[in-house]
Amino acid sequence: MEAKLNPAATIDPDKMHDMAMKMVTELGAAAMGSLVLTGDKLGLYEALANHGHVDAATLAARTGCHERYVREWLSANAASGYVEHDATTDTFSMTPEQQAIFASKDSPFLMTGGFHAIRSLYVDEPKLADAFRSGEGVGWGDHDSCLFCGTAKFFRPSYRTHLIQDWLPSLTGTVEKLESGAKVADVGCGHGLSTMIMAENYPNSQFTGYDLHEPSLVEARRLAAEKGLTNVSFEMSTAKEIPNENWDLVTLFDCLHDMGDPAGAAARVRETLADDGSMMVVEPMAQDTLTENLNPIGRVYYAFSTAVCTPCSLSQEVGAALGAQAGQSRLAGVIGDEGGFGTVRRASETPFNMVLEARN
Repeated sequence: MEAKLNPAATIDPDKMHDMAMKMVTELGAAAMGSLVLTGDKLGLYEALANHGHVDAATLAARTGCHERYVREWLSANAASGYVEHDATTDTFSMTPEQQAIFASKDSPFLMTGGFHAIRSLYVDEPKLADAFRSGEGVGWGDHDSCLFCGTAKFFRPSYRTHLIQDWLPSLTGTVEKLESGAKVADVGCGHGLSTMIMAENYPNSQFTGYDLHEPSLVEARRLAAEKGLTNVSFEMSTAKEIPNENWDLVTLFDCLHDMGDPAGAAARVRETLADDGSMMVVEPMAQDTLTENLNPIGRVYYAFSTAVCTPCSLSQEVGAALGAQAGQSRLAGVIGDEGGFGTVRRASETPFNMVLEARN
């Protein structure tokens, strides 16, 4: 049915202009997403970062691309503020900050992976629209495959920067156990990047990654073999079905809110822990109220939560649908009051994540 304006409504010209320009910005950002993917895949950002102050012809030659396409791509990126343009020499370059966001594979600020994941939101939009009408879920494995590699690529910089340096040391007595030799389960491991980072840094410990998505486990095993890791393995399992191995540590990276029964998952983890074991839960940063989460970070998380996280939970038993912005109070209730853990505390945080430690 066609929507009609309230005949009594009066449009404020200034507010209308501001809203229209906001939407122009939004359209530009949405359109640029595909060009970020192209630049990432073809190595355009990396080449520009390594050989700055070059013209389109030079960048095209260095990347094996057609000059006219590269010229237009550079112009779009310059208009977006993703690269710099020198009008005097008609050359392009990247600032250190732009390089950190778009080009440096080891940068803690690299964000191109997010665009790979966003691609899946558009591909899978018809499934989401159907789910809105039916109330049914959309399983993790039902999404376009670019979601899986995009998620891994997006989270990798944060895990590489914070996991060993900040998050594990913030847990009570955990690093000492890992150094001497511990048994660790990484639940919801996906491509196993978090599992392998821990395995590489703590060779005396044994790590098992669990996930319900077999294609991700295949990729995790391939990567582990490529790295020559012998203290890590990957198995198919839901969180509620992981074996009781008296784990010294169980980790859940950005996945508890995706589960259909997060309280049941927490309860199962609690059953499988050694007497002095602990669970580390890494979740998206969020405050406890919607008002507090109405900010740029909350905006990204709510969007992914609507399209991926909530449908994933609704596709499983119970369908708790916590969402990616559940907040610490709700998470603590699920892990402690419902899951049975005696203590739940915030051990560490970044602008994008909170790290909770749960102990019996």
